[in-house]
Amino acid sequence: MDRFIPNVTLEEIKKEKQKARLLKNSSWWRKKISKRRCYYCNKEVSEKELTMDHVIPLVRGGKSVKSNIVPACKECNNKKKYMLPFEWEQYLQSLNSIDSEKIL
Repeated sequence: MDRFIPNVTLEEIKKEKQKARLLKNSSWWRKKISKRRCYYCNKEVSEKELTMDHVIPLVRGGKSVKSNIVPACKECNNKKKYMLPFEWEQYLQSLNSIDSEKIL
């Protein structure tokens, strides 16, 4: 599968990471993680175990805006890496049904 990778500079990524740090310290983010649910697998996870994930990754042109940031468990975030939403769905579908049930 050919992946769409926009021409994103390191400076742009650095700027977006700084925005994400600010959001991570906001009451908005605290409210998001207080639900203790991973956006991707819907498992209950402690607040300490939730990570901030960009639905559209920064390296793929995503921005650090509330509509692009979700709480994700470390397992899902590590597996998703730089995938776009449709690539993540394809990845989940490619797993056998036992593995899919673990993630979902």
